[in-house]
Amino acid sequence: MTVRVPAKVNLQLAVGPLRDDGYHDLVNVFHAVSLFDEVTAAPADALSVTVEGGSIEGVPVNADNLAARAALLLAERLGVAPNVALTIRKTIPVAGGMAGGSADAAAALVACARLWGAGDADADLWEPAAILGSDVPFALLGGTALGTGRGEVLTPVQTAGRFHWVFALADGGLSTPAVYAECDRLREAEGWRPAPPQASQDLMAALAAGDAHALGAALGNDLQPAALSLRPALRDTLAAGREHGALGALVSGSGPTCAFLAESADHAGELTAALSKAGVARSAVQAYGPVPGATIV
Repeated sequence: MTVRVPAKVNLQLAVGPLRDDGYHDLVNVFHAVSLFDEVTAAPADALSVTVEGGSIEGVPVNADNLAARAALLLAERLGVAPNVALTIRKTIPVAGGMAGGSADAAAALVACARLWGAGDADADLWEPAAILGSDVPFALLGGTALGTGRGEVLTPVQTAGRFHWVFALADGGLSTPAVYAECDRLREAEGWRPAPPQASQDLMAALAAGDAHALGAALGNDLQPAALSLRPALRDTLAAGREHGALGALVSGSGPTCAFLAESADHAGELTAALSKAGVARSAVQAYGPVPGATIV
């Protein structure tokens, strides 16, 4: 059973105060884009994980892998043995701020549910998805959605048309907990206490109208200063994208991938070539959104 699952870019990531449970209140506008991982679940004598693809250094191939944790959690809930061989074929950048691990967990939930005869009751997967991580439920849903709470409470967002993106991939990754910790440190150093986060109405209007220029102007990421503090070279990457006509530029999630909104598919191709030539990233790739969430193929 093979499931294809998309990467995400955060069109808005508003980070509120630190909560008592160690998380932050978030307003997180997720947008699924056409960079995909595939997870295949096959019957086996025991749980195993194989990871294939480029730049997969650091991806665990044991029970620490989020897809493996998804299989274990679902098996416990269904009352079955977690005897499954998971093969993960990666295209989504690792530790790149595009929720690749969360996407793999969502795909593993869908693949194992079908493999173990749980049927098509997708709603049964939402609770384990939220337990596994804040980004996992969106990987099930796809499209464009507003996430609140710690990001796991989702409301679909009306979106017109297709948006074209270029992603500049960096060497190495950034730890999401480290970026959040740096965000807290920078705020404390500045003496700034964040208010409860709110969704950007300009962003919502741009999505509903399918207006790429307005969307580019409304993009925002409260984690970007922290990511730039930890990886200053990303400033050059963002500057290069803007210099070559990106309608909007931001660090994707916790980084270090940088996302650039293009005016059209042709413009995205030109921007991809320009970023690759500028030498400000390991590579640059073109994608579009929104796309569906985890899908059996």
